[in-house]
Amino acid sequence: MSATTEPATAGAAPKKTPAKLVFAAPRRGKPPRHLADLTQAERREAVAELGEKPFRADQLSRHYFARLVDDPAKMTDLPAAVRDRLVSELLPSLLTPVRELDCDGGRTLKTVWKAFDGVLFESVLMRYPDRATMCVSSQAGCGMNCPFCATGQAGLTRNLSTAEIVEQVAAGARAMARGRIPGGPGRVSNIVFMGMGEPLANYKAVIGAVRRITDPAPAGLGISQRSVTVSTVGLVPAIEKLAAEDMSVRLAVSLHAPDDELRDDLVPINNRWKVAEVLDAAWAYAERSGRRISIEYALIKDVNDQAWRADLLGRLLRGHLVHVNLIPLNPTPGSKWTASRPEDEREFVRRLEAHGVPVTVRDTRGREIDGACGQLAAATKD
Repeated sequence: MSATTEPATAGAAPKKTPAKLVFAAPRRGKPPRHLADLTQAERREAVAELGEKPFRADQLSRHYFARLVDDPAKMTDLPAAVRDRLVSELLPSLLTPVRELDCDGGRTLKTVWKAFDGVLFESVLMRYPDRATMCVSSQAGCGMNCPFCATGQAGLTRNLSTAEIVEQVAAGARAMARGRIPGGPGRVSNIVFMGMGEPLANYKAVIGAVRRITDPAPAGLGISQRSVTVSTVGLVPAIEKLAAEDMSVRLAVSLHAPDDELRDDLVPINNRWKVAEVLDAAWAYAERSGRRISIEYALIKDVNDQAWRADLLGRLLRGHLVHVNLIPLNPTPGSKWTASRPEDEREFVRRLEAHGVPVTVRDTRGREIDGACGQLAAATKD
């Protein structure tokens, strides 16, 4: 059946072979232990195990989280011998920038990071007039196998640690604080888990990172939970688990199709949890958290951008605490997938608005620097 044809209401669809999904990351060596992996209590225990007074953990935390210090020589309230040992044990170097590209007059900065074991992943810092948003990766690669996504096609290499996620944010915070991004010194205000990987497939590390990012300094970076967005392709049990955390982070669901027939192909996890199940879990999260759900929808030419699909999406979403974020597809080199025609995009927006569903079209920052997640890391690896 063509993607451009509305499905019939009768008759069983032929059975499909689901794409291979990878939830468990391959076994690899673990990153070194870092302060950001630990709670405040765990930091004090770690310092005590090293034979130092527990208050030294608070000093380290103030330097890393509050003062954004990355040069041990500037930690002058620590005696040199103590400092060298604590930094070696609790503030090891985790990430090395191997490539950076900027655009938008320097206000968008994309970084490819290399971890201790050589794996590559990306983060993007985007400065706007009223905010600065950090887009972070939660995995090196991704096991969800979405065919239009560069990261999904690369496969999953491994999960990132809590500290590897936090360090992406800390690096962006240092760049802002030191005036590296045009516009003068500032601060990172928003975090989106929309880089490489499926955040809820690395649940424990991501929740740890959210807490470190949002705990008040010096326990964490002190960014409001309401300014953090966690995305998912629709891992229903993990969405339910996230709701039980009683946090106020926003949930973004990467839907990309309103009907199971197409979504089974575009987002293969849909073969396990269908559209209705994913949306039910999202509505339950909205009810418990009080936060509006963001529906992410990449518009793909002649695949999911038909007017009737906009109407179907509108019927599914109307009356709920929701906002649709339409994303003009940033195609990968050699891909058959490309962005929708402008007139189809406008009609899609019009149809959703006619159903009373709030909708915006995402700012396509970073297109000229391989802005879609996974593109720059893949190019760097090649």
